[in-house]
Amino acid sequence: MPMSERHVLGLSAAGFHRMAYTQWGRDDAARTAVCVHGLTRNGRDFDRLALALADGWRVACPDVVGRGRSDWLPVPALYGYPQYCSDMVALIARMGVETVDWVGTSMGGLIGMTLAAQANSPIRRMVINDVGPFIAQAGLQRIADYVGKDPVFEDLPALESYLRFVLMGFGTIGDQCWRHMAQHSARPLPDGRFRLAYDPAIGDAFKTAPIGDVDLWALWDRVRCPVLVLRGAESDLLSAETAERMAERGPGAAGLVRVVEIANTGHAPSLMTDEQIAIVRNFLAEG
Repeated sequence: MPMSERHVLGLSAAGFHRMAYTQWGRDDAARTAVCVHGLTRNGRDFDRLALALADGWRVACPDVVGRGRSDWLPVPALYGYPQYCSDMVALIARMGVETVDWVGTSMGGLIGMTLAAQANSPIRRMVINDVGPFIAQAGLQRIADYVGKDPVFEDLPALESYLRFVLMGFGTIGDQCWRHMAQHSARPLPDGRFRLAYDPAIGDAFKTAPIGDVDLWALWDRVRCPVLVLRGAESDLLSAETAERMAERGPGAAGLVRVVEIANTGHAPSLMTDEQIAIVRNFLAEG
């Protein structure tokens, strides 16, 4: 299927910036999907899923600003959901469609939830991967312990070993997937070594205020589209109790929410295995 690397301009209080995205599938596909990654990741995490969708969807996988091939913001305080949502609106406008299907892992799920809660939202169906409207302090603290650090790696195998440790919640995935993530998570240095392909300043928000529980139930209650909630069975970010409540209130009260628990994973299911890809594709294809 066709794959191309593109970009769209976003606007912040500091000026314009470039948000890169990978597009899979044909420009004239009947449907469009947007896949948005987690806090420190990038759009290339979705390569396997996007390829599996590209026969029926045009799939856009952005690198949220400050990650991957996208620009870094000159003012770190601008990293946050208002900016991320604004950039996604620019992407949807660039694609020239009225509706999109949404797949969001962790941070990408919260961006999707925020957009889906707005009046006249373009989100038609949504997959939220291991995040919800209540996030306990313990899960956020684990993320805060590594986000924003800027380690230097002697080579790609060393970077891959680091990813295998901090992303162990992804569960059992093949060596090829870990190598793929390492290649697209690497920022080459002039001396041949590597840093991670994200702006360490994205972690500043975890340092400026005490970490506590996050309650977004009021946002969830305004979502009106069908939602598939994926939960890693060992997740410390999306509890079984929160997932159950998601199925009972907001769109859940209208029978629009389905919860699927993924065994032997934590935060978050990788969406790289055949089984997980089939779950997502089948849900999106229902509508």
